[in-house]
Amino acid sequence: MHMADALLSPAVGGTMWAATAGTIAFCAKKVQQDLDDRKIPLMGVLGAFIFAAQMINFTIPATGSSGHLGGGMILAILLGPYAAFLTIASVLTVQALFFADGGLLALGCNIFNLGVFPCFIAYPFIYKPIAGDRTSPRRIAIGATLAGIVGLQLGALAVVLETVFSGISELPLSAFLWAMLPIHLAIGLVEGLVTTAVVTFVWKARPEILELSATSRPLGNLSVTNVLTVLALAAVATGGVLSWFASSFPDGLEWSMEKTSGQEKLEAPQDGLHHFLAGIQEKTAFLPDYSFQTNEHEPAAQEKKAPAWPAVDKGTSLSGLVGGGLTLLLAIAIGFFFRKRRQVV
Repeated sequence: MHMADALLSPAVGGTMWAATAGTIAFCAKKVQQDLDDRKIPLMGVLGAFIFAAQMINFTIPATGSSGHLGGGMILAILLGPYAAFLTIASVLTVQALFFADGGLLALGCNIFNLGVFPCFIAYPFIYKPIAGDRTSPRRIAIGATLAGIVGLQLGALAVVLETVFSGISELPLSAFLWAMLPIHLAIGLVEGLVTTAVVTFVWKARPEILELSATSRPLGNLSVTNVLTVLALAAVATGGVLSWFASSFPDGLEWSMEKTSGQEKLEAPQDGLHHFLAGIQEKTAFLPDYSFQTNEHEPAAQEKKAPAWPAVDKGTSLSGLVGGGLTLLLAIAIGFFFRKRRQVV
C-alpha cells in the first residue's frame, strides 16, 4: 500500500507531510518517557524485521493480486504506539530513499497511513480492550486479527481519499473504493495472522514486554536477548532468502488501480515538484525496486521474460540485508537521540 507520487498533488502531499511531521514530533516527546537500553535495540531489530517482512508479497487467492505486511500492529503491541510510529517511519523512509519503494512526495502519506491508523486507532481501541489485561493466545489472536483488518481498512480508505482529493489522476471515488476496501480486507486478515504469530512468540518468551509497552514504561533490567536474537535471525532469513518467494502479482493498490483505470501504474507529472523529487530519489536509490540497477538500453534489459518463482536474485538478497541493516541503524539512532535529550533535560 505504498503510494507513488503520481497519485498525489503537491498540496495534498505537502499537507500529509506536515501532519506526519507533527505526529513524529508528538511521538518524539512522548517516547522519551519509556526509552531505555533495552527498548532501543528492540526498536532497531523490530524495524529491520518489518522491513524484511514487507518485501514478501503474498498472493491473495482467486484475485490475481497480492499484499504485504504493514507491521504497524506488531510494532505498537511490542513497543507501544509512540516508539512504534517512529520505527515504522524509519522503515518507510529507508524504503523510499534507498529502494524507491513509494515516492518522496508520498512519504508523508505512507507514514501516516501505515503508522497512525494501527498505532493510534486499531491498537488502543481494538487490540488493548480485547487482549489487554487478560492476555492469552486466544485474546491475542482475536485482538490482533480485528485490529489488523481495521488498521488496513482505514489506511486503504485514506489512500483513496488522498488520491481523489489530489485530482491529478482519473480514479473515481466509488469505483476505487470498491476495489481497494475488499482486497485490503483479505490482506488485513493475513496481517492479523502474522501479527498473532509474532506477538504470541514474544508473549511466551517475555510477557513483560507486552505489559510494560502497554503502559509506556521502560523495560528496565528485563533481559530481552533471546527475543532480539530470534527476531534478528528472522529478519536476516526473511530479507536474504524468503524474499525470493514474493508473489509476482501486483499489490492491492496496483491491482485496484488496474481494476479502476486499466493501469497498474500512472505517470507522474514531468515538471515541478514531482520532477524535482523524482530526481532526488533517482540519485539516492542505489537498489531501486530491491534489485541491481540495469541499463534499459542493454538488450538483456529489453527482453521481457516471464518472472521466475522463486525469484532467486542476489540483488533482492542484498536489498533485504542492507535495507534491514539501515533500518536497524536509523531506528537505534533515533532512540539514542531522544534518550540523550531526555537525560539533558
